[in-house]
Amino acid sequence: MLPSASRMRRGADFADAIRKGRRVGSPTLVLHFRRRDTDAPPLVGFIVGKTVGRAVVRNRVKRRLRHLMRDRLQCLPRGSLLVVRANPPAASMRSERLAAELDVALERLLRRRGSGRTPTDGPS
Repeated sequence: MLPSASRMRRGADFADAIRKGRRVGSPTLVLHFRRRDTDAPPLVGFIVGKTVGRAVVRNRVKRRLRHLMRDRLQCLPRGSLLVVRANPPAASMRSERLAAELDVALERLLRRRGSGRTPTDGPS
């Protein structure tokens, strides 16, 4: 599981990441990322709405996402907030495919983090 120190619990942290952070989305997952000026460990929170399925399905999706994020926590900068929102296709997706979707979204999000709104692979 995700280390206790890295779990997002406060509603204010969720709101901060969603309202003020950058967003990257796919049909399966939407990630909200916000960097704060602190040396605290990164915090990760999960949102799995009722559209994903009944309680058993939602809890299974959350457990799978927590497990996947545990191995990817070291790639997040210190002091950052990350909210992972699962969309309905996440419920029926195999773990390997969900991991690939998460990796692509994280890579896009962290690549954009340093570049602002300008593309990184085009001429200046």
